[in-house]
Amino acid sequence: MNHRSEIRDFLTTRRARITPERAGLPSYGTTRRVPGLRREEAAMLAGVSVDYYTRLERGNLAGVSESVLESLARAFQLDDAEREHLYDLARQANKSPRPARRRTTPAVRPVVQQLLDAMTGAPAYVRNGRLDILAANQLGRAVFAPLFEGPPNLARFIYLDPASQEFYRDWEQLAEDVVALLRGEAGRNPYDRGLTDLIGELSTRSEIFRTSWAAHNVRLHRSGVKRLRHPLVGDLSLAYESMELTADQNLRLNAYSAAPGSADQDALNLIASWAATTAKERA
Repeated sequence: MNHRSEIRDFLTTRRARITPERAGLPSYGTTRRVPGLRREEAAMLAGVSVDYYTRLERGNLAGVSESVLESLARAFQLDDAEREHLYDLARQANKSPRPARRRTTPAVRPVVQQLLDAMTGAPAYVRNGRLDILAANQLGRAVFAPLFEGPPNLARFIYLDPASQEFYRDWEQLAEDVVALLRGEAGRNPYDRGLTDLIGELSTRSEIFRTSWAAHNVRLHRSGVKRLRHPLVGDLSLAYESMELTADQNLRLNAYSAAPGSADQDALNLIASWAATTAKERA
């Protein structure tokens, strides 16, 4: 991935979505050649010169101050995820360039696996920024069984395995979320060869991914509801929380639960019983 291109495309797409009306500027009813703000309008809103803004949009964030970044965030009405992504891009622009490297997949510490295994009533797993599933508890593997039929990577499963569209009832939204998560990871770790290879593979093999990737959208994905169609129990809705493992670089623990006394809880109990029985039979 070309970091300057990442910066250029992110700023360009953010500028294009802000209309003069949305920015509080007069449009004068004239026909515009650009879908959103002109560069000079973006520069005015950010409080910088047109030449300086043009330099930023060409992909040069080297030396940019925090105040300018904040001004850009306000001008383009960035949400929390987009603002974080802008700061990640700026941090990388101010680091010394280095060749792309393949990051090794860190081993999950034994105490983290112990924590997962202690969560007997909640499906849970640990993932990295590339959406590789590095560890899971027994119930997590049972609930997300289709994902674990191959090397578990959420992005590959969503975009390259037709079974994902049957398993995830909100597949379209989840597909967009996956792209947004990978786009954010690319801003934080542009020299990760494994990430670059993954994005290249998905772009080559999936037109839907390729189109979504070009939108440069980013999103925080920390809580919500997953609606599944499980092969054992049918429709299942689980609330989830995604928590950073602060002692482990770039790892997150995702845990899922059902409302007590609900049909979803009954279904989750049935999956847990099935998983325990299967584990005993294999032992």
